[in-house]
Amino acid sequence: MIAIIDYGLGNLGSIKNMLKKIGAQSSITRDHADIENASKLILPGVGAFDNGVQNLRDFGLVDLLNRKVLQDKTSILGICLGMQLMTKSSQEGILPGFGWFDAQTIRFNLGGSAKKYTVPHMGWEFVIPVKESKLWTGMYANPRFYFVHSYYIKCNQPSDTLITTNYSHDFVSGFEKDNIIGVQFHPEKSHKYGMMLLKNFMEKY
Repeated sequence: MIAIIDYGLGNLGSIKNMLKKIGAQSSITRDHADIENASKLILPGVGAFDNGVQNLRDFGLVDLLNRKVLQDKTSILGICLGMQLMTKSSQEGILPGFGWFDAQTIRFNLGGSAKKYTVPHMGWEFVIPVKESKLWTGMYANPRFYFVHSYYIKCNQPSDTLITTNYSHDFVSGFEKDNIIGVQFHPEKSHKYGMMLLKNFMEKY
């Protein structure tokens, strides 16, 4: 069973529906027993960084997720804000993230490019894989995913970077380390590309 972590933020129903299409059983939950027993985890999220951290704290999920991910080595996929919460910190707030990656969440500063590039960044973009990953098994050619975000990830360890995307400049749109994966885009809104990515997460991790 895949546990979709419900901490009050995110496209939970859309993720569950996409998982159902690929034959994956999932549960939208914040129940500690459900999360303890889950074979895989998805940490979604839409909204502000500090709100996400505070909600996770209020529901008593921080220590539980740290144990499941770091000690039990349960595979987890972070989506959008869920990915950002895996970093150490965000320019959007003052609370610390999980710190599972040596990375920070940075606001787009487009300067003179503002007429062409707007914030939030919204729409379909190509992504470029920069290292091998089971997540990319059988992926369609020229993969494109749907983005909605005002902040992006800066990895301090280049080996953590999984994929990049260009929006005014190249940024990390996915990272992976051991059992922990994060993507900045929304696979649940990305049609066949997102479906393949979630299928690989379900079957190969």
